[in-house]
Amino acid sequence: MKKEILDFYLKTSVYTNYLPYEEYYNSLPDDLKELTNLLHHQVIHRSELIRSYLDSPSKYDNKAELQKIKYEYPWYRNRCDDDILLTAPAITAELFRQDPRGFVLGREIKDKVVITCRYVSVLLASILKAKGIPARCRSGYASYFLKERGNTYYDHWIVQYYSASKKKWVNVDSDNDYKTEFDQCDIPNNEFKWIAQVWLDVRNGKDDHKNYIHASHLNGLDNLAYALFFDFHALMNDEISYLFFPTMMDEKSEFFNLSEENLQKLDHLATLMLDPDENFDELRYLFRNDKFLRIINTPLLGDHDHLELEIN
Repeated sequence: MKKEILDFYLKTSVYTNYLPYEEYYNSLPDDLKELTNLLHHQVIHRSELIRSYLDSPSKYDNKAELQKIKYEYPWYRNRCDDDILLTAPAITAELFRQDPRGFVLGREIKDKVVITCRYVSVLLASILKAKGIPARCRSGYASYFLKERGNTYYDHWIVQYYSASKKKWVNVDSDNDYKTEFDQCDIPNNEFKWIAQVWLDVRNGKDDHKNYIHASHLNGLDNLAYALFFDFHALMNDEISYLFFPTMMDEKSEFFNLSEENLQKLDHLATLMLDPDENFDELRYLFRNDKFLRIINTPLLGDHDHLELEIN
């Protein structure tokens, strides 16, 4: 692996900036299984909180835990912290605010934060970078946490870290303990659907977009494009949140009115992302220079904010 690539993934973004907690992150376990288990104890996944309030949580294996969440998670706190805790320092600060001991095993339910996979991945990547381990977040699709739903894949984020001993990127899912048949700290590549391949297969008629679900219930080529942009930006150390979209996708109608030229541009991007290390230089060039791929809107930042005004 080229040194410049590893050096790049040691750098942080505004989201993974570990500097406010560098000393604390370095005090956390170096053993990856111990570390990811510790992270599990700090959070409630949004879907767990939702399931705890369903009329029939008994159909879920962890019904006792769901009942505890229902009765112990305060009604007045956020149903989800994703909109607020966008960065690793923000997540960490809130955990300390709720419990001054910081990351602790057996954290009380009332003191946990409610975040989803992108946010847990950002937190783990930040901790690994603080420890001097190259790491990057990845957006794609997985099925192993909802096997009962057959050949259906759900949007998901994981982390890759570079193992110097194995001389390769290792896939880690720190979002939850899914009781998988494989090691969640070393996920086989075929257990995670890389969005670049999914996009190209759907575009070429080799796969059906209906097999890929975004945000629990949405599907469509536009939702695959969201995941493609999330993964591209994450590969560029810019782990944008779910509500951050390219300007040409602010409205569903905008995406479905894209020219074939622009769709082919996305095909080219996906092709490069099939091997992001081999194509690292070209991906970096596109990120730095292609406004179509780089500029994004957020809930408070729209097209009008990106106007290039000529100042006389």
